[in-house]
Amino acid sequence: MKPQLKQRLGDLLVSQEILSEEQLTQALTAQRSGGRKLGRTLIDLGFIAEEQLLSFLSRQLNVPFVDISARRLDPNAVKLLPEMHARRFRALVIDADDSQATVAMSDPADLAAYDAIVPMLAPRRLELALVTESQLFEGIDSLYRQTDRIASIAGELQQEHQQEQAFDLASITAKDADNDATVVRLLNSIFEDAIRIRASDIHIEPGDKELRIRQRVDGQLQETVLTEYGIASALVLRIKLMASLDISEKRIPQDGRFHFEVGKHQLDVRVSTMPVQFGESVVMRLLDQSAGLLELEQTGMPKEIIARLRHQINRPHGMILVTGPTGSGKTTTLYAALNELNKPNTKIITVEDPVEYRLRRINQVQVNPKIGLGFSEVLRTTLRQDPDIIMVGEMRDRETAEIGLRGAITGHLVLSTLHTNDAITSTLRLIDMGAAPYLVASALRAILAQRLVRRICPRCGEAHKPTPSQLAWLRYIQPQLAHESLAYRQGRGCQYCNHTGYRGRIGVFEMLELDEPMVEALRRGCPDEFAKAVRRSGQFRPLVDSALEYAVQGITSIEDAMRLAEDVSELASPLIDRAREMRD
Repeated sequence: MKPQLKQRLGDLLVSQEILSEEQLTQALTAQRSGGRKLGRTLIDLGFIAEEQLLSFLSRQLNVPFVDISARRLDPNAVKLLPEMHARRFRALVIDADDSQATVAMSDPADLAAYDAIVPMLAPRRLELALVTESQLFEGIDSLYRQTDRIASIAGELQQEHQQEQAFDLASITAKDADNDATVVRLLNSIFEDAIRIRASDIHIEPGDKELRIRQRVDGQLQETVLTEYGIASALVLRIKLMASLDISEKRIPQDGRFHFEVGKHQLDVRVSTMPVQFGESVVMRLLDQSAGLLELEQTGMPKEIIARLRHQINRPHGMILVTGPTGSGKTTTLYAALNELNKPNTKIITVEDPVEYRLRRINQVQVNPKIGLGFSEVLRTTLRQDPDIIMVGEMRDRETAEIGLRGAITGHLVLSTLHTNDAITSTLRLIDMGAAPYLVASALRAILAQRLVRRICPRCGEAHKPTPSQLAWLRYIQPQLAHESLAYRQGRGCQYCNHTGYRGRIGVFEMLELDEPMVEALRRGCPDEFAKAVRRSGQFRPLVDSALEYAVQGITSIEDAMRLAEDVSELASPLIDRAREMRD
């Protein structure tokens, strides 16, 4: 039976005193000029909350109002209605069997949509449910992933390969190549799926009898396995062509980049290929240029650390390091700092591999070791270019570290990154690389260590009682936090977070500013004394403490705080041991 209001929606809302006559008149005027439906216009104008409107419609239409965010929907039922029609009619099949289908709609009074959906789901009887528009589109984005389309196109490509036995390189490389070429459509679908689920990296890994496509979302890999393993060579070939790599060379690793547009997203894609047992593995890092540069306040850094970092980056000389493992947001933080320092009266030169974001007024140099243009070579020339500030993409070897440190003590502000897991071990890493302890002590001003922990999903987060092992760990780290009464939380899993319990990440930071006792310990090359001086410092707060604060606030989970603590401690011990050996 069709859902139908006995009166017009606006009149009903006025008769129930939910809306005033003046508000209805204003909404109808806005509706005529904007072309939107009355319900959406009322919500956008702030005259009524979406949940209030849907609860009202639920009673009037005798249609249940459902919360689908925490429900694990059957993908087979969902796909009874094609994605194009689901988006057009704002409808989602949330349950189905052979005799009936339950369809959630944001506007079940839309009779045109109802009439269009009925024949698509025939012979099933149609039952309607009400859902908020935000939940509806989150469900569509989550459930209509491109995985089926990817598998379908991969099957087409496999058939072409079997028929031709070889791919026509000329047709693939031709400038006027058909955009509907199967391999291009496959790549488009892979990128669309990656953007939809907010992936930072795409891994293409050929196996003996399968092809794995893995995407890193919030630091964790999600896997799609294709049985069409024979298409790997065509896929890799197309990527290498787009990245201007040597398609005839399959024996050595190669690096490149290309630009790619997916809807409104402008992607800068960094490509790395590596020969493996069954072909070539490809990893693509996705950098969304349309997102723009962040301000320091947008990085998630606490206000107290922002103030201290601002003080350091506005000093005339010295070295400031931003440290952390790959994918911890170091480059994002450095670019935010450069964005703030970028002024007409300041000469800034960056030495990067690769240049990730193009910055106005800043002289950015892309290193190229193949022609002898490495970090150390560029850095030597940079010091002769009269810079005020130098940014070195990464301290990779002794020569680069020493040139950067000497530049910092000769009147330049040097910003750089280092692959260590916390601030204390960063000084030890520089010494371990071969930099003289006295040089590190003289040049280094501050170290900002950072990591990313996963945010608990705001839709399905719920109270969490710590397990016995978690309580034991908390007693060891911070006994005052080992109480079940504290408001710890954990994600249950829902459509919004793809049933992982997490949605997005947040930065965890520790700031170390060197004082006289720390500098003196460094000059003498005493790692134990340096660590003790750091811990005696009143301003230093370890990464684990910051992560635990987020756990107490219900932003992240105890599990993620424990994982961070384990990573930090595992890396710190070997470095401290090596530093002791060098001193002795």
